[in-house]
This record gives sequence, C-alpha cells and structure tokens, in this order.
Amino acid sequence: MVPLPAHGGQVQAVMQYFPHAPQPVYDLSTGISPFVYPGRMPDLSCLTHLPEEHEEATLRRLAARAYGVADAAMVAAGAGSQSLIALLPTLLQAEQVCILGPTYSGHEQAWRLHTKFVTNVHTPQALAIAATQPGTVCVLCNPNNPDGRLLPADWVRRLADRCAEHGNSLVVDEAFADFEGQSVASALPHPALIVLRSFGKTYGLPGVRLGFLLAAPELVERVRAAMGSWPVSTVALVLGQQALADKAWHRMAAQQAGQAHERLVSVLEEAGLVCHGECRLFTLVVHPQAAQLWQHLCERGIVTRIFAHQPDHLRIGLPAEEGAWHRLSQALRCWQYTAVLQHKQDAG
Repeated sequence: MVPLPAHGGQVQAVMQYFPHAPQPVYDLSTGISPFVYPGRMPDLSCLTHLPEEHEEATLRRLAARAYGVADAAMVAAGAGSQSLIALLPTLLQAEQVCILGPTYSGHEQAWRLHTKFVTNVHTPQALAIAATQPGTVCVLCNPNNPDGRLLPADWVRRLADRCAEHGNSLVVDEAFADFEGQSVASALPHPALIVLRSFGKTYGLPGVRLGFLLAAPELVERVRAAMGSWPVSTVALVLGQQALADKAWHRMAAQQAGQAHERLVSVLEEAGLVCHGECRLFTLVVHPQAAQLWQHLCERGIVTRIFAHQPDHLRIGLPAEEGAWHRLSQALRCWQYTAVLQHKQDAG
C-alpha cells in the first residue's frame, strides 16, 4: 500500500514507490502555475546585508496596486501565505471558527492549535448562518481548493458585511484568485474582512516563499509587529517587486492559464472523466476509482493530488511542457482502454 501524501508537491516521497516510472517525472499535484515569471535574481552581494525598510515598503506598495487595495498600509508581506495562516489564530479572538469545506487543511490545522471549537460546513448558506453567531471567525477559500468552486465577489462582500454586523471576522483565502477576477480585496478597509494572497502560485515561484495579508490598517500593523523585523528575504523582495509591477506579463499568464485549463479539461473528458471547478490553475476529477487512477498515473511518471479523506477526488494541475501533455494523454488513453475492457469482461 502506497502512503498517500499529505500535500501536493512531495514528488520524491511519492515516486520512491514507483521506481520503474519513466523519467522525467511530471508534477501536476500542486496547482502552481507552470508559466514561470522570468525574474532576474539579485546579485550575491545583495545578500550580504539585511533587507532595508524601504525595500519592503516598495514591495507592499506594488502589492497594494496589484491586488486593488487603496493603501499599502493595508498590506502585510510574509514568508508565504501559509505563515500568515498560522499567525492569524494568535491575533484574532475567536470563540468558534467555521470553515467552508472541504478545503485546504492548513486553515483547520492552524485554528485547532488555538481554538477548541472548529467546525466545517459544506454550503455557503451554512457559512452565512454561522456569520451571525457572536464570537465567530468564518474562513473561506475562493477559489476553493481542491474543488475549484468560485463564489461571486458580491456574495463574499455581503458575507463580510454580515460578519461585521455581528462583530465577527471573515478570512478569505484567495491563493488561486489572481487569474479569476473575483477578488474582494477592493472592499478594504472593511471591519470584518481579511484577505490572503499567494505570490508563488501565480508566478510559478513557490520556492521564493512570499505571501500577503490584506486587511484594515490596524490589523495589518499587529500582523507586522507579530512577524518582527525582516519578514521577507532579499530574494523575495527583489523578485516580488519585479513580478508585481509587470502587468503585461500577468495578463499574458492569465490568458495562457485559461487556454491550458481548457485543454486539460478536454484531455480529461476525452478519457471519460468529469471535471469540476472554475479555477484556471487546476481541475478536480471525481471518480470512484480516483485512487487507482492516481497510482496508474504515478506508474507512468505523472504525480497528481489524491486525498486520503476524499478518496474519490483527484486534483490535476496544468502541465508545463508538451512532453507532459503527451504523456498525460497517453496515460489517460491507456486508462480508458483498460476500463472499457474491464467493463466488457464484467458484462460478459
């Protein structure tokens, strides 16, 4: 029995169980954009001193502009959005936390370290009801991971208003929102709203470890104070400034991601698989034999994202090159052919 990974991207850990798979191994497990920003790495001499305050201020200003926030005072930068997810439960008072799921497990893990009552609901309507209960922090991923559900920004703004009316908070994780046009960041400053954005997923540079929290200035100041000095590395400052200022590249990457998503859905549907979700950077296949399909693809050097608690779910990201597209198509044709033969045998 192959142990199922807890997160995407653990390619070496997975592929040790498939030593005969062809090389190179293609990683489609993360939902990270395959369209990598062509940034210029800083000179090594830049790493011989600590980052300057004005460098972080420039990054925050560019992030505010890129994300549609009116003032850099509403932007905190950190070492990836995961670090900010882990920090929030130490700063927000919560008698209970309500998460719209199933979703990214990092939110529940972070809150359970600090809050006894953490619940999951499965419909937006249930989350809206929870927003009226005093002492509640509501958590929403939009687009959602792993099913790609995308709620309209207007609906999310109304949910934030409802939270504010009852003295509650709404955390909206927009890690996959950069190419979707449904952000609520422009509603800031808002008394209830906190928005999280991921740099690495959009720009194909997750190893940079850069993420942003967008909120009212008072909360941002507390976040920045809690992180302490130098929360972002020099490499992240330099690449982040370059990428966030490059609007033309962002538009091109969004278009490329949309085209690649359509191609991925077509390839999967040709193999008889049903795709779910509207997020451009990945799609979700729901199939009773998802675990077998995951193993079938691993045997052919393709790693996708399987979920131990949702064994019929398989999330598949965008291939980065034609070799990956070709191997995925071939593997799915083989899967479909085997399934047809099995069906005939069962029928006979």
